Amino acid sequence: MSNEVRYNLVALQTIVHREVRRYTRIWPQTLLPPAITMVLYFVIFGSLIGNRIGEMDGFSYMDYIVPGLIMMSVITNSYSNVVSSFFSSKFQRSIEELLVSPVSPHVILIGFALGGITRGLAVAFIVTLLSMFFTDLQVHHLGVTLLVIILTATIFALGGFVNAVFARNFDDISIIPTFVLTPLTYLGGVFYSINLLSPLWQTLSLANPILHMVNAFRYGILGVSDIRIGIAIAFMLTAVIALYVLCIRLLKSGRGMRQ
Repeated sequence: MSNEVRYNLVALQTIVHREVRRYTRIWPQTLLPPAITMVLYFVIFGSLIGNRIGEMDGFSYMDYIVPGLIMMSVITNSYSNVVSSFFSSKFQRSIEELLVSPVSPHVILIGFALGGITRGLAVAFIVTLLSMFFTDLQVHHLGVTLLVIILTATIFALGGFVNAVFARNFDDISIIPTFVLTPLTYLGGVFYSINLLSPLWQTLSLANPILHMVNAFRYGILGVSDIRIGIAIAFMLTAVIALYVLCIRLLKSGRGMRQ
């Protein structure tokens, strides 16, 4: 193993350890709030309202919304972890030390992305455990379930990185989650099947990328979906590659980081 490879492996391990340590050290602020929020969703939408709604696509309403709520937690936490962490590094100017070091840009990007991915998966695991108190889910396709949740966490971790690069102040890192991610998530089939919509709105809903992620994950858990799984997975793979290339180019150019 060459010295360059060894240095990059040490750097990657260091960055990932720092990122994981960052959100586990303040777990009451990073891991506990989404767990409480999801329990409220389970109680209010699943138990109270769900009993009046009845079945959806052959499943109880509680069973139907659980996969969507798990994906919602993955999207929110994987995105917020990277955008806040990388922007803090920019704000403190510590990212400049990494940029001038011999560490590969790929190592820097993968390190920050893995921090967001692990946080998203950790919250998903917690939410899944909590959902067992309200429903008895059985995974229909384990491979699809794991692939979709990892791809989704990766997409939004990389998306958070792009947001952090272009953000000029702390207010900028909340604009995308508030005005883009939240509406797309609520309109992404988390709480309903698009078959309930008119043909026009069904077609328009297909332009929402989160709809494909939620339905692909729901297929992995329940075996039902409003979209074609192959298309959804192909879209997610394409999004990961495109975002990764964009992030690497931004890192190499130093745009928004060398001020």
